Amino acid sequence: MNFLIIGLGNFGSSLAIRLTELGHEVIGVDISMGKVESFKSDITHTICADCTDIHAAKELPIKNADAVIVCIGEHEGNSIMSTAVLKQLNAKRIIGRIVSDTQATVLQAMGIEEMVHPEKESANKLAKNLTTQGLIDSFELSDRYSIVKIDVPEKYAGKTLQELDLRKIFNLTILATMEKTDRRSLLGFKKSNMEVQGIAQADTMLNKGDIIVVFGEDKDIKRFLA
Repeated sequence: MNFLIIGLGNFGSSLAIRLTELGHEVIGVDISMGKVESFKSDITHTICADCTDIHAAKELPIKNADAVIVCIGEHEGNSIMSTAVLKQLNAKRIIGRIVSDTQATVLQAMGIEEMVHPEKESANKLAKNLTTQGLIDSFELSDRYSIVKIDVPEKYAGKTLQELDLRKIFNLTILATMEKTDRRSLLGFKKSNMEVQGIAQADTMLNKGDIIVVFGEDKDIKRFLA
């Protein structure tokens, strides 16, 4: 796929580099020549341009991009202006990074339906992980449903999924099991690693110290962890 990333700050550059690593065609755009030079070897292409200027933005391959992601975070005004310019130039798909509710309201008024708030989302996720005992990591699919990584509760260790019948009792689906392994870094520090053991089956045994990947409604996950 072809992506156009506007703004190469921490979020924008990380997204552009990752998309490039995944094999996509990525053009990273920033008003700072320093940033453009810094990331030119990590991103497919980098361009120095001011996307608040419609004449400069016209020179970008906007119509060829499957999605344009506006990642400007430092200046809300520039982010909104760039989004307006992209809208005027008929970009196929615009995704906006937002840093405030006011900015979200403005983008919605412009007809932008796809928005990301990385700081808020990261904070919410960390708060959830820190305050839910036994929860290692989580991915929210909606306001109600999540996929989470959970330490195998001691009371379930040594039993198969068929024996536990968690779908019937808790309305949860176990997607996979993972095993914790410890490795030493080059400096000799211990580093934990998690390896997927495979897709969970009825005869899959839950072992103490392992991790289960669970899909379900948040209220049911909380019941399971209680």
